[in-house]
Formats: sequence, C-alpha cells, structure tokens
Amino acid sequence: MKQIEKNFEHLLFSSRWLMAPVYFGLVLAMLVLLVKFTKEVWGLFAGIMTATGGELITGVLSLVDIALIMNLLIIIMFSGYENFVSKMDDLHSHQDRPDWMGHIGFSDLKVKLIGSIVAISGIELLKAFMNVDDLSDRHLGWMVGIHVTFLFSGVLYALMDKLGSKH
Repeated sequence: MKQIEKNFEHLLFSSRWLMAPVYFGLVLAMLVLLVKFTKEVWGLFAGIMTATGGELITGVLSLVDIALIMNLLIIIMFSGYENFVSKMDDLHSHQDRPDWMGHIGFSDLKVKLIGSIVAISGIELLKAFMNVDDLSDRHLGWMVGIHVTFLFSGVLYALMDKLGSKH
C-alpha cells in the first residue's frame, strides 16, 4: 500500500509538467501580439499625415496596451514556471536575468496580475473617451463600471495580501 501511495504522489508531483505547454502557448501568444504591435506601428506611421491628434493618441495607447499585455505575459510565464513547474537554475548567473525572477510568489503574482489588468482597463477606457462620439452612453457606462470593478478588486487583493502577510 505504501508503494501505491509513493507512486501516486510521484505522479501528482510530475503532473506539474503539464503546465509547460501552457507557458509555451503564452510564448506563441506573445508572437501574435508582436504581429499585432507591428501592424499597429505600421498603421500609425502610414496615417501620420492625415490622422488627428486623437487618432494618434489612440494609436499610441494601443501600442502601450500591447506592451503592457506582453510584459504581463512575461511575468506570468517566468514566475508561474518557477513557482509551479521547475526552477530555472541555469539562468541564475545570466547577466540579463530580471531581478524579480525567482522572488515573485503566487500572492505577488496575483497582485501584479490585477494591477496590470487595471492598467490595461484604464488604457482601454481612455481610448474609449478619445472616441466618445462613436460610443453610446450605455457602452461607456459599462466600461467605467468594469474598470471600477477591476480597480476595487485590485485594492481588495492588495489589502487581503497585506493582511495575510501579517499572520
């Protein structure tokens, strides 16, 4: 019976490697976002002479939005892999290794995730306000409501994290 328990625990522990393809999928998602970023930059420069100031600002905000999402994916990939799959021991001495790598726990990851979502939501809301004439009041109301919900959730996450770390 002890051997069955040992084998089962080994199987459970090894199952963490099922997450590796998920993290590789996020790398592929970054490639898709890079294509989208390139398309946005191309469109921004193609219309530079005819675009209004609002259109240029919206274009730049779209670039910032994509950059934030890609940064978020890197944080999720690195910290998720190191927290749940395997340590990246060979990279500890790499000169370009980010300082935060290996130090972000699951709790930190949740707070960074919600913070990024709030920032991305804020950018989307700002882009909507730049094109306020094209959107209904109802649509804008929903966007503001969703953003406030994300913001409130972020504050609650941070508060819970702070309260949890005291105990």
